[in-house]
Amino acid sequence: MVFKRLLGSLGVGGPAVDTVLDPLSAVPGGTLSGQVNLKGGNADFTIDHISLELIARVEAEHDHGESEGTVVFHRIAVGGNFRLAEGEYRSIPFAFPLPWETPITELYGQQLGIVLGVRTELGVAGAKDKGDLDPLTVRPLPAQEAILEALGQLGFGFKSADLEYGRIRGTGQQLPFYQEIELTPAPAYAHQVNEIEVTFLAGPAGLEVVIEADKRGGFFSEGHDALSRHTVPHGDVHSRNWNAEVEAWIRQMVEHRTSYGSQNPHASNGAHGSHGLFGHGAPHVDKGHGHGDHHHGDGHGHRSGPGMGTVVAAGAAGVAVGVVGGLVAAEVVDEVGDFFEGDDEDEGDDDES
Repeated sequence: MVFKRLLGSLGVGGPAVDTVLDPLSAVPGGTLSGQVNLKGGNADFTIDHISLELIARVEAEHDHGESEGTVVFHRIAVGGNFRLAEGEYRSIPFAFPLPWETPITELYGQQLGIVLGVRTELGVAGAKDKGDLDPLTVRPLPAQEAILEALGQLGFGFKSADLEYGRIRGTGQQLPFYQEIELTPAPAYAHQVNEIEVTFLAGPAGLEVVIEADKRGGFFSEGHDALSRHTVPHGDVHSRNWNAEVEAWIRQMVEHRTSYGSQNPHASNGAHGSHGLFGHGAPHVDKGHGHGDHHHGDGHGHRSGPGMGTVVAAGAAGVAVGVVGGLVAAEVVDEVGDFFEGDDEDEGDDDES
């Protein structure tokens, strides 16, 4: 058990904290549980509050290009208002629901390159200290997994996944950022599409699935983006022929003469290109979303060929270190670099009096 010493600025040995998350991966809208372990310092301290923050590494596009920062997207108090004696050990259990739009970080145990964390804030004697920081792993909901698996079966290639700061117009998006999963086209669509981007916006009733295709230009026409939106309930995941349904979504979008979304659907400006988190496009994945009519093929759930399990087998090559900037509509943490390798950030810089 590794405790992180806090509040050294008080001039005495402060308490130490170690937050331990339960080992099972969480899912969007599911319960995140664990315990905050405290070890008393060289004196008695009154613990005013213990809070947990969910933070995400997010990319932002602005007038000067792109930058990266970390955004707090959820905060909850899990304890406080007690006296921690000198040298005392105390454990505070917690359990709370994750936001439905929490990004997924893995698929079939393979990391997608999305960086999430849980940070513990301890309030003592009117001061705040952001101490323990732990990586957060989130696996997909059954509907998300089924759609991604179908995309893999259809031959689309996984390119990268990232979090984009901004909002998608016309959706029920709640968080100040959204997750994009970028795919290279299946061979059947390679002459029509440069890449496809899929975004899942989960809620209590189901998923909003937004698919954007970067369509290739023809000899007499320029390329443009095509946009498609679908709604998928949580309840009937195992009774649908996802391969046929997702293929119908993609075909309808890329073969339609008029773009569904020739204008950028995102609130932030800028192109949506690959960020190279994996460094290659070897995996194969296909993604789609339900919109109005659902097309079912023969049989249910029949799959053949490689799916998403083989698509992400290589894992993430890593996340590039960037500079905080351009994030204005949510609390932005003043931290740079890979915060899972740099726990010892400038503690106290974000404290508010």
